Amino acid sequence: MTRKKKKQGQSEYFFDYSLLFIVLFLLGFGLVMLYSTSSYEAAQKYGSSTYYLEKQIKATILGLIGMIAIANIPYHFWEKFYALGYAVSALLLLLIIPFGHESGGAKRWFRIGGLSIQPSEIAKICMILFLAVMICKMGKSIRTWKGFIALVLMPVPIVLMVWKITSNLSTAIIIMGIAVLMVFVASPDYKKFIVMGLGGVAAVALVVFYIVNAASADSLDYRGNRVLAWLNPEAYVSDTGYQTLQALYAIGSGGVWGKGLGQSMQKLGFIPEAQNDMIFSIICEELGLFGAIAIILMFIMLIWRLMVIANNAPDLFGALLVVGVMGHMAIQVILNIAVVTNTIPNTGISLPFISYGGTAVLFQLAEIGLVLNVAKRIQLKEG
Repeated sequence: MTRKKKKQGQSEYFFDYSLLFIVLFLLGFGLVMLYSTSSYEAAQKYGSSTYYLEKQIKATILGLIGMIAIANIPYHFWEKFYALGYAVSALLLLLIIPFGHESGGAKRWFRIGGLSIQPSEIAKICMILFLAVMICKMGKSIRTWKGFIALVLMPVPIVLMVWKITSNLSTAIIIMGIAVLMVFVASPDYKKFIVMGLGGVAAVALVVFYIVNAASADSLDYRGNRVLAWLNPEAYVSDTGYQTLQALYAIGSGGVWGKGLGQSMQKLGFIPEAQNDMIFSIICEELGLFGAIAIILMFIMLIWRLMVIANNAPDLFGALLVVGVMGHMAIQVILNIAVVTNTIPNTGISLPFISYGGTAVLFQLAEIGLVLNVAKRIQLKEG
């Protein structure tokens, strides 16, 4: 974090160059790995090995421009749009039903010209803004069970729409996770979260128990089959367990130092859509355990910088915005790596700043712009 003195005798302001460097490094590394991972598939499908790279570079440039713009707009400016953001998120999700573009068996995008927009990514940043304002408005009332339950239920309509309309349970879980973390930080009573946590664990255990003891795999939907494939991927090697097993082969074959950049075998059509959710497995294969740990450490540094900014934010609203962004990044990184390593059932969760996805990188950089603006408002008064 670098100082920037305004005027002699006045407070000193800070710009977090450490956070900016980490984000730029992850973006640059992501573009390198994206090209390495996607060049074969891009050449086969589109006749150009740089097809995915070019689209991601365009989105990254737009995202950086947006990040710089948002970093220079006082974050309290966005406070007045909290209800509008919630309403727009809901409207866009509803509009997917008649106007959504279907790909891979799911409607999750709008196609506008040559651009694809994913409303669920917009819903994440809008939910962070909405909850930050609502927590500030509710004040001490969130300490009561009535206020606490009301606050926790506020994101549920958006979560259900993301889940049911876009068939995107993983993003729904992320949005709910962001909400729970923000409420957790704002609420001094941890007993409520212990109750919620125990209830959540019990519900998940019951679902898994039901799936395992189902009469047959044919009676389950694809999510149920993913749970079975998670528990025994070898038994579903020709179906839902295929991608997971190929990812594990990639991780195991990388060893400590990896095969070398560009030398992956699994990206040659063995891992479907490797540039998306499974890009971490290609990182492990090409750069080995060393490269995987290095990237994990960069994400830990990112979370740490966000935590430092949240702790030093000038007000509760700014702190909650940063906590929401921190929760988004942390949850998504943890779940992506857990999926790739088969720690949890396979579900579509991208790796922030690294996986292919134009809408995702646009709004992730917008969130970083918000954080940078909060950081700029941190001041150290001269004694």
